[in-house]
Amino acid sequence: MGPVLAGVLQLLALIGALALSYIPLGNYMAKVYSTGRHWRVERWIYRGIGANPDTQMTWPAYLRGVLAFSAVGVLFLYLLQRLQGVLPGSLGFDSVNPAQAFNTAVSFVTNTNWQSYYGEQTMGHVVQTAGLAVQNFVSAAVGIAVAVALVRGFARSRTGELGNFWADLVRGTVRILVPGAALAAVVLVACGVIQNFSGIHEVGQFMGGSRQWNGGAVASQEAIKELGTNGGGYFNANSAHPYENPTPFTNLFEIFLILVIPFSLTRTFGVMVGSVRQGYAILATMASIWLGFVALMMWTEFAHHGPALELAGGAMEGKEVRFGIGGSSLFAVSTTLTSTGAVDSFHSSFTGLGGGITMLGMMLGEIAPGGTGSGLYGMLIMAVIAVFIAGLMVGRTPEYLGKKIGAREIKLAACYILVTPALVLVFTGVSMSLSTPPHSMLNSGAHGFSEVLYAFTSAANNNGSAFAGLNANTDWYNTTTALAMALGRFLPMVFVLALAGSLAEQRPVPATAGTLRTEKPLFTGLLVGAILIITGLTYFPALALGPLAEGLAS
Repeated sequence: MGPVLAGVLQLLALIGALALSYIPLGNYMAKVYSTGRHWRVERWIYRGIGANPDTQMTWPAYLRGVLAFSAVGVLFLYLLQRLQGVLPGSLGFDSVNPAQAFNTAVSFVTNTNWQSYYGEQTMGHVVQTAGLAVQNFVSAAVGIAVAVALVRGFARSRTGELGNFWADLVRGTVRILVPGAALAAVVLVACGVIQNFSGIHEVGQFMGGSRQWNGGAVASQEAIKELGTNGGGYFNANSAHPYENPTPFTNLFEIFLILVIPFSLTRTFGVMVGSVRQGYAILATMASIWLGFVALMMWTEFAHHGPALELAGGAMEGKEVRFGIGGSSLFAVSTTLTSTGAVDSFHSSFTGLGGGITMLGMMLGEIAPGGTGSGLYGMLIMAVIAVFIAGLMVGRTPEYLGKKIGAREIKLAACYILVTPALVLVFTGVSMSLSTPPHSMLNSGAHGFSEVLYAFTSAANNNGSAFAGLNANTDWYNTTTALAMALGRFLPMVFVLALAGSLAEQRPVPATAGTLRTEKPLFTGLLVGAILIITGLTYFPALALGPLAEGLAS
């Protein structure tokens, strides 16, 4: 079987698995966030945190819950790392230095999981399991909760109430992420991923000396790392490490875990607003962009330029032989079009255009299908923008799902789409203009610029993957990427929840003959075009200086 055919068959198998999961998982999540019943374990949690799950919240109250919970998470994870040297199960590792501890705490709480350290040489079992793994669950649950609040804004009328943040957080964790990750971990263990609490041990000779590895609860953390679109690896090699991702099957299974919740949330959206066809329209938009990026990535990496690439069957540099170009391309596109950031290959060694595709996927706002929750609310924001553009074309007040898109709504949506590009471009420009930060670049010229641009694109979009040619473990990059991650996560949430509150207060507007049918293919095409044009206009100059210049020169 040729490598191209193998890649196509993997793509078809993945699409089939996602299609089978779409309706049952989407319906189940809609039921989770619509029911008024509480499980017994959930009641224990509510009593423990002193929350009343039946109290309805307005958007400022919901936002305060999000920010307060996240702030406590940053503080707890920071202290856990700073105290690692005196904790049991630390494997002899010292406490993490302040700048890196702050960066890592912000990274995992914001669902970014950016890592400027070697996991197997820095974090012991307690920090990995009680700190990082816990945040993998709750940060994903926070993202879904905010998305559900926005969906309620569309579904409700003449009320400013968006639900209860604490109930949404607990239900998302207990009813969706924990059981899903448990099942996924069993599959991964059965396929060879390790799960233990062993210490450091030698695994043979390497370059004339012994090679040491530590064990860990890898399968359980790997499962939620992918299912919650987190991305932080137990080992520095992330999902390229055989302890995390040993076979082509586990590679495809991990891609499935990355995509299954974000895609299925469009079904949840359709059910909750009372029109599954609206969910299918959003799904079609996400799937069109994702499939287009996969096709482009495979084309760039399979293209044969010279005898070496022809013999290898494509651009194999930086890719695991056991996954090949097809599996690596699928993983790279899926992880950068979501907020996952896990990698099974070396993105810096992709072709110039291939590296640009990974960056562009993040620059779109990671909405195809995006992260757990963040992908859905990002796509709905773009749907509001697309409806507004259509309204300008025909001279009619724009409406979406029976809600008028007025000045307040469009201002909030515009602020949402401007925050992340501002963070990316400002931090990249400042880093390139100062004397010290460019010293962290492994390469010079267009590729070196791409390393810096990729780092801040990944941080501000809460992705967490790296081009891997940049030494980010410096005070400058630890501080600036932490700021980019925090602002890139929580400022957009402010605008999302404010928009949800504004929509929930409106009276529904009946559809007329002039109403734009947002469940039709025409709207899907308009939405895809709006996403690509807005992103292209924003980032094209930066892309032209980096990956496009490198790709055209090669």
